[in-house]
Amino acid sequence: MPAAVQSGLTSVIIVTADSGAIVGDCVARVLASDADVEIIVVDNASTQPAVATTLAALLGEDRLQLLRNNQNIGFGPACNRGAALARGDALLFLNPDCLIETGTVSGMRRVHARHPEAGLIGVRVEDAGGAPEAAMRRRDPTLRRALMTISGLDRHADRHPLLAGIRMPPPASPTDVEAVDAVSGACLYLARDAFDAVGGFDEDYFLHCEDLDLCRRVRDSGRLVLFAGTLRVRHQQGSSSRRRPRFVSKHKHRGMWRYFTRFDPAARVLPLRALVWLGIWVHYWARSILPRRRR
Repeated sequence: MPAAVQSGLTSVIIVTADSGAIVGDCVARVLASDADVEIIVVDNASTQPAVATTLAALLGEDRLQLLRNNQNIGFGPACNRGAALARGDALLFLNPDCLIETGTVSGMRRVHARHPEAGLIGVRVEDAGGAPEAAMRRRDPTLRRALMTISGLDRHADRHPLLAGIRMPPPASPTDVEAVDAVSGACLYLARDAFDAVGGFDEDYFLHCEDLDLCRRVRDSGRLVLFAGTLRVRHQQGSSSRRRPRFVSKHKHRGMWRYFTRFDPAARVLPLRALVWLGIWVHYWARSILPRRRR
């Protein structure tokens, strides 16, 4: 933990990796917050001229620090590097293609003040068209739940809880606070002591599933993961991942495998473990290789 942690300060950590000029909009929205904020941008060796120009323009802002890595070290490791520089008593990990509102940070702090038992808070994440994203609140992705989702049986979860899948249906009306298994990694608010207690992000994930892992470990530590449905952010989605879809897909599937082997009891059954490994990599091949061969 930094030598001097400042009470009431939220450290907003943004990791970029050829994320395009939208990071400038993201930072501008954070600076317009009605809460006390500092911003730490961790750049994973971006090569796009637009990113370099945008980041250079931000350097005059005294509430912003820029940390440049000489290689892409992955999302979770970069988040941890940013957190090591942070002075706030709360951390907000924000994707560079996410646009928050003026009251988002202060709203998260109010939720945490009302629910000090919370270790991590997520919000309503909307796509560019304003529709809620499925990943904004979800259940732990166990093998059974994944099968329910893939088979479509989760549509009948109201008949029996064992039919529930990973996805959670959107609430009928905005809920102030709801305890869930996991929230979207696009916008994660953590109490500083909760982040430190679990050791930050697991750096063995390069990209994807590290948010699910963090939510799980926060819950395992005895704190709640809360979804604040009245707070929202706009997620423009995939500003960097569109450039390297196969690279992103590979690490997503690696993350799925790591999460499964760490947390799913089914991974202890060797035949199931082998089938899941095969299924993950057949899925990667089908999604990432076959489409490219057709073009």
